[in-house]
Amino acid sequence: MRMKVLGLVVLGVCLAASARVMTVTNGQPDGNRHPYVGVVIQPIPDMPGFVTVCSGSALSSTKFLTAAHCADPSQPVFVSYKSGRPFGGTFTPGSFHPHPDWCIGCGPGLPGFDTHDVAVVTLFAPSNPGSFANLPSPGLVDTLAMKTGVDIVGYGVQGFIRGGGPPQQEFFFTRYFAPSQLIQRNSRTSAEFITMTANPSQGTGGVCFGDSGGPDILSGTRTVLAVNSFVTNGNCAGVTYSNRVDLPDILSFINGF
Repeated sequence: MRMKVLGLVVLGVCLAASARVMTVTNGQPDGNRHPYVGVVIQPIPDMPGFVTVCSGSALSSTKFLTAAHCADPSQPVFVSYKSGRPFGGTFTPGSFHPHPDWCIGCGPGLPGFDTHDVAVVTLFAPSNPGSFANLPSPGLVDTLAMKTGVDIVGYGVQGFIRGGGPPQQEFFFTRYFAPSQLIQRNSRTSAEFITMTANPSQGTGGVCFGDSGGPDILSGTRTVLAVNSFVTNGNCAGVTYSNRVDLPDILSFINGF
């Protein structure tokens, strides 16, 4: 699912089921670093052969954390932890539960563009990727200094092919990883979001379409600080905004499943 609202771009991606799908920009194949990071897809009823694609992380064998804008809660979704094609037989169906206060484009400016962009998928059968992500303690982000290391992981667009027309997105359906850093503190958006650069520089990576819902992990841990929500332009450059999950109301919602 790809949406443009108020000049901003949500990080989902809509693609043909037979296409290739990709991930974290300026990253590298994740291998077994983060086996609990998976891909969540949902067929589009009025577009046969097309699906929405997002990323997310397993909190247990039946609970998967992602972004609220990723799917329609009235339709089933499908989760896999496989990296690389083919995907046949690896998806587990589940129900999609967006935060009840999720709202996109409801308020002015960046602080109001997207709010409570967190969702939980409850899987219909257990699926164990080998390890699980951890939720943070309340308010953890507020204790972290700027340039704290963050690991970004996802299945989205890895880059763009340029020349001869509009840039073409590259997709691999492979889990990618890149190191990044916190770059924003003490602003209006810090109440609900962490921000990271989306411009590859000094060895860091960024996120792009299809990385929505993917975890921003405190480096050296399995603790999810936030889930990827949106970027500010269609080239996946600039700044990435990720909805914090260490906020008490977000944690309460997640722990309610």
